[in-house]
Amino acid sequence: MSISLAMCAVDFSSTSMSPEDVAIAERIAELKQELGDSLLILGHHYQRDSIVMHADFLGDSFMLSQKAADSDAKYIVFCGVHFMAESADILTSDEQIVMLPNLRAGCSMADMATLEDVEVAWEEMLESTELMDPIDKENPADLAMEGESYLVPVTYMNSSADLKDFVGRHGGIVCTSSNAEGVLQWAFDRAGPNGAVLFFPDQHLGRNTG
Repeated sequence: MSISLAMCAVDFSSTSMSPEDVAIAERIAELKQELGDSLLILGHHYQRDSIVMHADFLGDSFMLSQKAADSDAKYIVFCGVHFMAESADILTSDEQIVMLPNLRAGCSMADMATLEDVEVAWEEMLESTELMDPIDKENPADLAMEGESYLVPVTYMNSSADLKDFVGRHGGIVCTSSNAEGVLQWAFDRAGPNGAVLFFPDQHLGRNTG
């Protein structure tokens, strides 16, 4: 469930925040007032109250990336983890600046698959089987023809930008938890009856849905 938060005034003196945190919160409120529509603050569900109170929108990673894509704000502050800010940056224009307050904020699931790991697995699967790379087709998005078998990559939304780039370069696709079933059907149709799908980084989502 996604929640849209309206801009509102907060009386920080009525909270249990420390004097230092109150000073920071008041400064953030001043900057929001000063920057107006040129600033958009996105807060993930997992953030603590002292951060959520400043968010223009509260939601999951997919919903917040959509909000970033639909926004004309010059500055977008994504209060989440690394892959979320990367996704928002991909979907916004070159003139917009997406910022992640803590560059060390990572996601353990997204970190389960690195580009190097995926590339090694990809090459080993192609070399040890008769599967083909979808880019061998004139149009990688076309359905597999009779007798053809392809290896189609699918990555979960909770993955790094370089993995999303990998699946794009190899005729694959990105999925969310809500559309995983439809996306996997799309991938299997393009892999062919004897083809395969390489799903990462969440093996359980791929296995249980497939």
